[in-house]
Amino acid sequence: MRPPPSILVVLHDFALGGTERVAVRLAAAMAGQGASVTIFAGSGSGPLRALAGSQVEIVVADPPIPRARGSRRRLALATRTFVDRRRFDGVYAPGNFHWPVAAALGGRGIAVLAQVSAALDKPQRGRWRQWAFETRMRYLLRRADAVVALSDVARDQANRILRRDVASVIALPALDDAVAPPLPVPDTRPPVVLAAGRLVPEKGFARLIAAFATLPEDAARLVIVGDGPQADTLRRQSETLGLADRVTLAGYVPDIRPALDAARLLVLSSDFEGFPAVLVEALAAGRPVVATDCTPATRLLADGAGIVVPLGDTAALSHAIATMLAQPAPDPARLAASVAQHRIGAVAAAYLALFDRLRR
Repeated sequence: MRPPPSILVVLHDFALGGTERVAVRLAAAMAGQGASVTIFAGSGSGPLRALAGSQVEIVVADPPIPRARGSRRRLALATRTFVDRRRFDGVYAPGNFHWPVAAALGGRGIAVLAQVSAALDKPQRGRWRQWAFETRMRYLLRRADAVVALSDVARDQANRILRRDVASVIALPALDDAVAPPLPVPDTRPPVVLAAGRLVPEKGFARLIAAFATLPEDAARLVIVGDGPQADTLRRQSETLGLADRVTLAGYVPDIRPALDAARLLVLSSDFEGFPAVLVEALAAGRPVVATDCTPATRLLADGAGIVVPLGDTAALSHAIATMLAQPAPDPARLAASVAQHRIGAVAAAYLALFDRLRR
């Protein structure tokens, strides 16, 4: 019998972020299935460290490498030194942000698996910036043994950009295996419209607040969960529009499920996303979603699970929210069943199977 695989997961730190949260939870799940898992981090700071649990070894670079200009390259070089000192069967570079690690470790007798976590083809980039992005991606992932995408669209884009069939699809591990079944939609008056994410411009919260201002006063309350540099700006915008008593900036919460249970629907207002966990979590909680056309994940919103609106269209966003509030809520159990493949146990098993194929 082959010994359990030894896998190294590389993270810059444990800061709040979708990529980091997925990577730490996935490390814990792979360790729970028998793998020997180590996280090598540039810095030990950040609240997500506790998610690793007791079965995952955590090693922090010495000296630490905080986020700064050029720090991703320094992290990649530090990881290479660490790998030369301790052998692993495979290395997982989670998300576009950590691709320099794949470039530093490729060709060293260790299976390198890189994940695509953010959009590869953004219209906002324009022709020349997109060309530069694809050129850099080919360079950083030229020696990656496998690339994991979160959707068929991202897989096909990755294979096209890399000019080789190296990418495959594994679902985003957004859900715990023991995720609670959905609760009935609350009969709250006015109903709660929920949004969640880091408070930065690309999440589109300013546009969402502007759209919300055009709804009737008693139509709904808006609750935005998350923290970030735009918090004060968004609070002032709400006050200026006369929405101070209808818009709540709730700050960071460690678990979004209670907020989803209290909500009528979720709004994803981003300009671009890779495959946002919050959309999967909303459907698992039995809540429909209004989303901008910012991610391939919107394919999950078929058959009454939600409405997709064009990017940058405030009026369309407002109309979609009003439409969703006016119609009967979809069956929560049906929505939850549509994302069952995103449970972390099955996803961790798929990653381990891929690492095993690379070892062979």
